[in-house]
Amino acid sequence: MAYPYRSILTPIEFDDPSLVALDLAKQIATDKGATVHLLHVAQRLPAFGESDVSENEHSPGEEKARAMLMEIAKQHLIGAKYEIHTVSASARALAKAIVQMATEVNADLIVLKTHGRKGLSRFILGNVAEEVVRTAPCPVQTLSPAAQEKAVHRS
Repeated sequence: MAYPYRSILTPIEFDDPSLVALDLAKQIATDKGATVHLLHVAQRLPAFGESDVSENEHSPGEEKARAMLMEIAKQHLIGAKYEIHTVSASARALAKAIVQMATEVNADLIVLKTHGRKGLSRFILGNVAEEVVRTAPCPVQTLSPAAQEKAVHRS
């Protein structure tokens, strides 16, 4: 018996031309009758004492992200149920924002890509995917750079 996914969260980075994680989330969603929750976390510099993560749909970063997510959904999610979400977060709270949204939408699964950084670049830049895996309230499907490449060639 397959797990009854109903809610799948997929964080989107706009610099990702392949959107392989989104394609996988759509495939799972259409197979299971689930809703894909597209999320973009707009980076911001919080003021002193301000929360690291905030949902303010009227910020310029979130408005632009919402429009871009709508365009991506129109192109990539034909025939699938979806919802669009945006939040703003500091660079150090990207994973926290993803996990927080997963909780809010009651996600059964998170599908995201990894950058596959190692060594010093991982230490300096952090690893959002690793933190999401460690703190998520549901299973997380990650796509490594090798898995992303393999999926792109199958398309």
